[in-house]
Amino acid sequence: IFLWTPPHFWALALFRQGDYARAGVPMMPVVRGDKETRRQIFFYGVILALSGAAPYFVGMASIYYLALSSVLGGVFVWRCWRVLKGAADDRAAPKALFVFSIQYLFAIFAALLVDNLAGLA
Repeated sequence: IFLWTPPHFWALALFRQGDYARAGVPMMPVVRGDKETRRQIFFYGVILALSGAAPYFVGMASIYYLALSSVLGGVFVWRCWRVLKGAADDRAAPKALFVFSIQYLFAIFAALLVDNLAGLA
């Protein structure tokens, strides 16, 4: 969750940037700008995707979990890439990443739960 939080909330902050600025809330796009926020989203997205495989490598999950976490991580990074390469006024890619990040977190935790309950690890 620690690594998931930055790209999730910064994606939200990108497509609601005007609201944060008007309210005086110092979210990254408001204080550091659009370009830096997009770079940070991509960086954290890559780290998140790689860390998603950690339960397999420490013996807490099976190869099935690894396969699913790899696919989910790949989609997450692809969505982060679309945010990174999007135009400054593109609000669709950050919004899509925000929505997917919720689905990603649910799916990763559900996969760990199913893997454990099924005794696959």
